Amino acid sequence: MPQRDDAAIEVTGFAWVPPFARGHVRDLRVRWALEEIGLDYRTRLISAVERPTSYFGEQPYGQVPYYKEGDVEIFESGAIVLHIAEKDERLLPRDPVGRVRAQTWLISALNSMEPYIMNMVTIDGFCADQEWALLRRPAQVEMMERRLQHLSVALGDKDWLEGRFTVGDLMMVEALRNLSADRLSIPQNLQDYVARGEARPAFQAALAAQLADFVPDEEGVPA
Repeated sequence: MPQRDDAAIEVTGFAWVPPFARGHVRDLRVRWALEEIGLDYRTRLISAVERPTSYFGEQPYGQVPYYKEGDVEIFESGAIVLHIAEKDERLLPRDPVGRVRAQTWLISALNSMEPYIMNMVTIDGFCADQEWALLRRPAQVEMMERRLQHLSVALGDKDWLEGRFTVGDLMMVEALRNLSADRLSIPQNLQDYVARGEARPAFQAALAAQLADFVPDEEGVPA
């Protein structure tokens, strides 16, 4: 859906991030959820370099995304995406079993997968030449690959974790996108799973919208 300046929903994101981070800032998850169910939204862009002091009164850690919808104000991408999913059974099934399974996979993505993934991102992306990272990496790779193998078995030959796309798949795919098959062994069914998620029109629209919001360089960042 196109962004509308008068939309009731406002998503806060960054106006600029380094090139390597573009397409990976977590407001993408929120945009994707909104696109999946066809809800218009507007964006409020803040500086990632000098975050406004007032913003910490909304988001205690100064991170993005932040979500406003009337009197509803939410931080943390998982909480925001769950709130959006509540609006439409295309993301969160109405039957009790399907509902809790989708919620379980979303929490699994955030709690059981993402901490391992972000450890890998830190080691390979930010600290690759540091001695501690070189020493830590083999054990971290072993843990990450073991966790990926467990997820691979759970997915099996299904397109989606519960047989149909849910908010759990949205969050799991978005977390897994941060891994590179060039740096560790990722089961093929998980690589295909991520590719299916990224091929969804709603994901493509969300990604294009996030990339379009970034200014060319840090000097253009609004304070």
